[in-house]
Amino acid sequence: MVLLIAFLPRNELNDVFVNYFDESFDFRRATDFTTENLTGIYDIHYSLSAGESDGINSPEFLQVVAEFAEWYRQQPNVIHVSSITDIFKRLNKNLHGDDPNYYRLPEQRDLAAQYLLLYEMSLPYGLDINNQINVDKSATRMTVILETMSSNEMLALDERAQQWLKDNGLPSMQEGHGASTSIMFSYIGSRNIRSMLFGATVALVLISIILIVALRSLKFGLISLIPNLTPTAMAFGLWGMLVGEVGLGLSVVAGLTIGIVVDDTIHYISKYLYASREKGLDPQNAVRYAFRRVGMALWITSVTLIAGFLILSLSHFHINSTMGIMVAVTIAFALIADFLFLPTLLMRIK
Repeated sequence: MVLLIAFLPRNELNDVFVNYFDESFDFRRATDFTTENLTGIYDIHYSLSAGESDGINSPEFLQVVAEFAEWYRQQPNVIHVSSITDIFKRLNKNLHGDDPNYYRLPEQRDLAAQYLLLYEMSLPYGLDINNQINVDKSATRMTVILETMSSNEMLALDERAQQWLKDNGLPSMQEGHGASTSIMFSYIGSRNIRSMLFGATVALVLISIILIVALRSLKFGLISLIPNLTPTAMAFGLWGMLVGEVGLGLSVVAGLTIGIVVDDTIHYISKYLYASREKGLDPQNAVRYAFRRVGMALWITSVTLIAGFLILSLSHFHINSTMGIMVAVTIAFALIADFLFLPTLLMRIK
């Protein structure tokens, strides 16, 4: 138990949403092909404000946007960055005979405004650049296309971008938070994982309080905490040893197995206390009595549940398969703890 629980801190709360599906899914194969040969499906969008109407034509604003885009291009896992500054640079070069030396931002505000007007008028009917700038031209959108990334990597990248804007951006850019479905699900996954683990811990504590009342003993109520907590801790310790990444599917395991683990402990301790209080048996014989009354039932229910949840491990959906494996492992550890650790603990305490 100590050995497995020692590996518990090696787990990292993280998720890679594309990896929810294995290669048997068309979606996964198409996504992998797209990422390897075309572009990424992960993205982050920034609304960069100039703080005034027609402010995107300001050379100072354009320079900061260009530097921000260049900073992003140097980051790992970035495939492409789309910015309005690239249009300005290309127009400047085109209007100077395609001279590569003029692939730079215009230095005068009125010149930038004329470039933008010329570009908008030259677009085909029905097309505009409102997907990149707002109506009063006070803000522009910058889009970053990314490779397949984990939730932690994406949130860390956006955090570095926020820090860059605070250190180098204009005052009007300080609120330029990244936004996209990828960012949204990264936050959802991160918060959900932590909330589920915290909720499971609170539930275990509340259940133990109820057991103190039901068993009419503070000591045995607190003792029940140990066999209730250790199976889950051991299972996640084993996971930390072998894998080390806890995603959305595994976050529900602790809450899912509480009822099963607590159920085994209640059956065993209640029979032990009955033998000790009502029949006046000594600890060793009370343990034997508890085994005779509930031992076979615990084996049958545990083996049945383990077999049932292991079927989920055959799923091609990662959340289902990992959840099934971990629940089965947790129930197995709970059975081992109730048969080998709990009896010894009860006899030792008495």
